[in-house]
Amino acid sequence: MTDGLVIPELDAGPFLLRPFGAGDLPLIEEAAADPYIPVISSVPVPYSEADGLAFVQRQHDRAREGVGYSLAIVDRAEDRAVGQIGLWVTELAEGRAATGYWIAPSGRGRGAAGHALAAVACFALTDLAIPRVHLHIEPWNTASVRTAERAGFRREGLLRSWMELGGIRRDMLLFARLAADEPGPAAP
Repeated sequence: MTDGLVIPELDAGPFLLRPFGAGDLPLIEEAAADPYIPVISSVPVPYSEADGLAFVQRQHDRAREGVGYSLAIVDRAEDRAVGQIGLWVTELAEGRAATGYWIAPSGRGRGAAGHALAAVACFALTDLAIPRVHLHIEPWNTASVRTAERAGFRREGLLRSWMELGGIRRDMLLFARLAADEPGPAAP
């Protein structure tokens, strides 16, 4: 019997990806005040310290239950969490995993999402040997589209009325990064 997944610490250049902790409550409070983050995540609105601590516990529960890895994105220079990235592994039997991320307003514009996405994709495709990692992005979110492309994800198409967010059916762009596309070891 296993106790679930072990949440790793991952190097993401100027950022560190690590498990959430009680010290990350300021990030969760800031994210709760953002108009979009609570729509695409489980960040609690309205925010309270108890709800913030419950959010932290849910992130650990997801690993314990084998659903996936939820990681805080931490700016190493400031030793401060600026966002969240997840790797959801409920589709491993089909050879794929999903990822998604958000960055709080105060952490935007410094490449946190791109560094985190590249690190999580590498972890999934290399360390976990998952053949495919996919990502959904709303078509209007050009910053996220650029982030995905810089992290090596390729756009595969538009999924019309793909999911409900905030009570509205929304189109999603599908991006993926494949193990088969990764550079192999150098030839002798």
